This record gives sequence, structure tokens and C-alpha cells, in this order.
Amino acid sequence: MLTKKGKYGLKALVDLARLAPGETAFVSEIALRNNIPKKFLDTILLELRNAGMLRSKKGPGGGYSLSHPASEIRIGHAIRVLDGPLAPIRCASRTAYEACEDCADPEACQVRRAMTEVRDAVASILDTLTLEQFVTVPGAAVMIEDEAQEKRFG
Repeated sequence: MLTKKGKYGLKALVDLARLAPGETAFVSEIALRNNIPKKFLDTILLELRNAGMLRSKKGPGGGYSLSHPASEIRIGHAIRVLDGPLAPIRCASRTAYEACEDCADPEACQVRRAMTEVRDAVASILDTLTLEQFVTVPGAAVMIEDEAQEKRFG
């Protein structure tokens, strides 16, 4: 499940993606436009900046902006930066795998197998979806999901 942190981070990225090239926005402006608590947004934007997705500038004419074109920023990457792995359980994660204490044979575990399929399906959509698509194309996630299903099922 996407946390508030993840949701607010995506809303902030969308806000910044809508700025004109070279334009920046202050945290207070982004927070006000998107109904996000400013203090919480400060932390979120700092994490996105530290991950290389944003750049910041202090002083007059300062603020935040995207560090890459929106077409190069993947929604899956943003969510992982803010919320961690996409897998619903740790043993199904590619980036933060942890074996379950109660599982004698992870390779034969039906729960792990099913949750790995869930992770793969979610990742196939979110890792394909760019911030540009997220901002400009209504129903982009549905189109990408249809393409992913066509690849899987022919």
C-alpha cells in the first residue's frame, strides 16, 4: 500500500513536473497547492533530492525543481525511494529480501510465490510509467498495464 509519504511525494513530483523549464517552486508553494503539511513535505523533498531526483537552490529565485526531464523519472523509482520495496512481503522483494523465520523452504512456499507475482505485476507497471506519462496522459497506468499483459499472455 502506498503510504502518505509516497502519495505526497508523487503529488510534489507532479507539481514540479508541471513547472515551466527553468522554473522552481518553494516548499511552501508546493505544500499549499497540494494540501500537504509543509514540515512533512520538507522531509520528503529532501529524500527525493538526496536520491538525485530533485535539485534545490537557496535564496531569491530558489526552490525545488526536477533534476532530470520528467520523461526520465520512473514512478517505481520514486515510490521505492520514499516507501521502500514494492513487494508486499520481504521474502518476495528483489531489493530488500529477508527470509521468513517460519519458512523451511522459501523456494516451495506458495505465499512467497504468489507475492512475487504480485511484486512483478506492480513493478512492470510502475517501472515503465514515467513522471511525464503520469502527468500528461489520462489513464497511462491502464495503457501500460494492457501492454504488460499483452507481453505476458501474447
